[in-house]
Amino acid sequence: MLGEYRIVGRRASEIAASVERGVGTGDLEPGHLLPPMRELAAELGVNPNTVASAYRTLRERGVIETAGRKGSRVRPRPAGTPRGTIGVEAPPGVRDLGEGNPDPALLPPLHEALAAAARRNAQEPGLYGQASVDAEFGRLARAAMDADGVPYGPVAVTSGSLDAIERVLAAHLKPGDAVAVEDPGWGSLLDLVSTLGLKPVPVGLDDEGPLPGEVRRALTGGARALIVTDRAQNPTGAAVSRARARELRAVLAQFPHTLLIEDDHGHAIVDLPLYPLAGPTGSWALVRSTAKAYGPDLRVAVLTGDAVTVDRVMARQGLGPGWVSRLLQRAVVQLWTSGAVDSREVARSYGQRRDALVQALAERGVQARGRSGMNVWVPVPDETGAVTRLLRAGWAVAPGARFRMSSPPAVRLTVSGLAMDEIGQVADAVAAAAGPPPARSYG
Repeated sequence: MLGEYRIVGRRASEIAASVERGVGTGDLEPGHLLPPMRELAAELGVNPNTVASAYRTLRERGVIETAGRKGSRVRPRPAGTPRGTIGVEAPPGVRDLGEGNPDPALLPPLHEALAAAARRNAQEPGLYGQASVDAEFGRLARAAMDADGVPYGPVAVTSGSLDAIERVLAAHLKPGDAVAVEDPGWGSLLDLVSTLGLKPVPVGLDDEGPLPGEVRRALTGGARALIVTDRAQNPTGAAVSRARARELRAVLAQFPHTLLIEDDHGHAIVDLPLYPLAGPTGSWALVRSTAKAYGPDLRVAVLTGDAVTVDRVMARQGLGPGWVSRLLQRAVVQLWTSGAVDSREVARSYGQRRDALVQALAERGVQARGRSGMNVWVPVPDETGAVTRLLRAGWAVAPGARFRMSSPPAVRLTVSGLAMDEIGQVADAVAAAAGPPPARSYG
């Protein structure tokens, strides 16, 4: 079962570390079957409970998975292996349409905002014991959410959307709990769920967001949480419509103890309205990042939710980093109040490129999806072949395996790296690389 690799250790922590070393070096490849607990215990001369504890630790860390009597295996892609590594490095001369970065030309300069924050800090130095959320930041963030119909809740600040989602999940769930996630979905989120020892349950979606029947199935099956991208879904560009939001809220009302997490990272780069789902469940959170509109390196995100959830997040944050730099919060305030980003123009620019690419692909017989945001999702019969052929043609794209759990093969293109006069060139290259679309459709 293990080939040449020998698991060693006398304590549960040592046995678990030995398995992790084997996975890290590649000696234990994905899918390898681990010895039955009693067999390994006899080989190591330890109590079977010790091995059981080691295997439990490995499951919680996302290293292995257990299928009852079928035994425990190394995960097909261990949680510690970021999905970002399932990608294509763009060599010199190749245009990178896979990373998902915003267009630098649409990001505001930061020097004036940072200088304004520094001047204010000179007058009111940031010290221990002060509120973790800058008062003006909190007021402006809450007002923007009020305008979009987000239910009232206190405001917290985290180091990006993923940080917020991790803290909310940890505040409510324990390893082994099931979490309903979009499929295909954000690769980093899928990694996070597994790394926390949680069980991801795939939920299909179409251009209007998660399918109500899929959500009902997941929650009926025991999923304790649901994570939804409200707009600019990564990788498909889906956006929750008014009608779909109504349907999803009706489903959630039947499961009031569900933890609902909404990711609205596209709030400043799309022109579609927000239709929040929060309300039917007692525990909920909505997060908005400044990354796409103002710059990924700011690492500032706004979190709101029910009082218990936000309180738990802030309490745990206080025992770790303490708070997100108030200097950065004040810089974001300056960006907001100075109108540094014209959200309508940003949305128009991304939308024009996205829609043009989807249309150009359609004219060439290639089906593609991209309703909002900066991504276009293209189903293909042969994902690896399509990626390779596109790379040879001068375009690096993201393999769909980074984003999916059970959906058919696909590739994702980020239109932020495209100029309008390149749309036809990319469409020609994709059409030549993709071939006929798979018979099974997404959503």
